[in-house]
Amino acid sequence: MPSTTGLRVRPAAEADLTDLVRLRDDAARWMLARGVTGQWRPGELDEDHFRRVMAHGEVWLAEAGGRLAGAWELWWEDEDAWGPQPPVAGYAHRLMVDRTVTAPGTGRLLLDAAERRVAGAGRTRVRLDCHADAGYRVVGHKAGKPQPGGPPKSFTLMEKRLG
Repeated sequence: MPSTTGLRVRPAAEADLTDLVRLRDDAARWMLARGVTGQWRPGELDEDHFRRVMAHGEVWLAEAGGRLAGAWELWWEDEDAWGPQPPVAGYAHRLMVDRTVTAPGTGRLLLDAAERRVAGAGRTRVRLDCHADAGYRVVGHKAGKPQPGGPPKSFTLMEKRLG
């Protein structure tokens, strides 16, 4: 995938697993430090989590100046949140940035890259199951979605039509 205004975006590999766990834990600590307690917790996800996602979906990394700047997961189905769906969407999960490396707005750039990847795969929608102010509209709610390494959580389901 081409550069996104100074970011180099690429698929994650086995060698990136430790960095992905660190990035996710750092993002969780950042949330907790700002009083966001209902989302992520450090230590919830390990290398096996990201390895499983890479086996059944995709994990993408963004690098800036040779350093890991952010990452996200891209799934091609998410029945736990959305139920059975026709293959029209990609599902963005765990969008995370390293705030010591990135500028404000980097998360939006990562979401733009995810949208391009989904469109490039011939799908017409990107769906999220979290709150976002990025042109996504609320299309439903899901209570009790199973979580890796923790209790079920409830989410707002969001979608953006591409093109």
